[in-house]
Amino acid sequence: MNSYNKTILNNGLRVITIPMENANSVTVLILVGTGSKYETKDINGISHFLEHMFFKGTEKRPNTLKISETLDSVGGEYNAFTSKEVTGFWAKVDKKHFGVALDWISDIFLNSKFDEKEMEREKGVIIEEMNMYLDTPTAYVGDLWEKLLYDDQPAGWMVIGEKENILSFNRKKVLDYYKSHYSPSNVIICVAGGVKSKEAEEKIKSYFGKAQKAKTTGKNKAEEIQKEPKVLLHYKKTDQTHFCLGVRAYNLFDEKRYALALLSIILGGNMSSRLFIKVRERNGLAYSIHTSTDTSTDTGYLVTQAGIDHKNLEKAMGLILQEYRDLRDKKITEKELQKAKDYLKGTTSLSLDSSDHQASFYGAQELLEKNILTPEEKFKKIDEVSINDIKKVAEDIFVPEKLNLAVVGPVEEKDSSKLEQLLKL
Repeated sequence: MNSYNKTILNNGLRVITIPMENANSVTVLILVGTGSKYETKDINGISHFLEHMFFKGTEKRPNTLKISETLDSVGGEYNAFTSKEVTGFWAKVDKKHFGVALDWISDIFLNSKFDEKEMEREKGVIIEEMNMYLDTPTAYVGDLWEKLLYDDQPAGWMVIGEKENILSFNRKKVLDYYKSHYSPSNVIICVAGGVKSKEAEEKIKSYFGKAQKAKTTGKNKAEEIQKEPKVLLHYKKTDQTHFCLGVRAYNLFDEKRYALALLSIILGGNMSSRLFIKVRERNGLAYSIHTSTDTSTDTGYLVTQAGIDHKNLEKAMGLILQEYRDLRDKKITEKELQKAKDYLKGTTSLSLDSSDHQASFYGAQELLEKNILTPEEKFKKIDEVSINDIKKVAEDIFVPEKLNLAVVGPVEEKDSSKLEQLLKL
């Protein structure tokens, strides 16, 4: 595996380089420690709105066409994203165009105009993006699930925000937010691929070294409050009922997260997992069923998601809850544990063949945990997980007071109490 180099510029900006021998590509990734968890109710959605505005024009590239043409003309890939705790911008190019990618990403990041007219126009784009999500139950049920867990606190709000907020954004609000979150000390630049560390660091310094330090605003810690199983329903005429059924679990700093990750793979992480075989192969209830975990700095959960025929909701829930109980009450086999470990290490290794995954692997750890483990160090932690560790985690999380169900489909409010009765472990 590749080693990495980390340096900190005088203005506090952290630079991570990951040279990859024989790689043809280079990825430049900028990560900023902000997202919807850093917002207040009246500006929920502004992190995502701001991310869009970086693509609207600089002095050097005055409009979207000029910005997109730069990397399109060398066959590059580029995009940006906003999550609850991270906003990111990236460009991936043939290694010979590293200079082009760096010039482009530094230009949009440091010199965007944030034009008022463009902001007004972009409001329509973002509202249509929101409508697209609301029309996609597989995506929206995930937002509903987090709303159920965290209610009216930033962790429970949609990253994209609310329509009223989006329509109210103006240049002053956007610039105020930009100034209080986009300081160099809150930014990481990661370069991975066919580059030499020293050369990449020098180039980054020449572009970003003069960026001015500023004080940044933090976020309030999310609260995990729950005493009994909870259900949240969203009525929508759909061909399938979509649901998320799962439990509260561990945050990013809890060592139990490694056992949790393996537990989720055993449950529903691949095509030979317990739930895939039971729900899809043996009972024919779902085309897609998947269990995953989410760990952030202050929240964490394990969730199983599926889309099924309306009449099969209770049956599918019963099968999933039975597997949760089995993991809590009986020990898994050594063979099952080893398979999950090999799967997790294998998928991680495969993803790290690409420069963009290398950049995010190192960059996200530095940003969120302020501590980087190499793949080998992570694999060691995975290997250390025992059958008893899995059992302890299952006993801890698979309890009624951590259980939650979010549903999108033709379900009525009157169904809520009936579904609550089924949430037993």
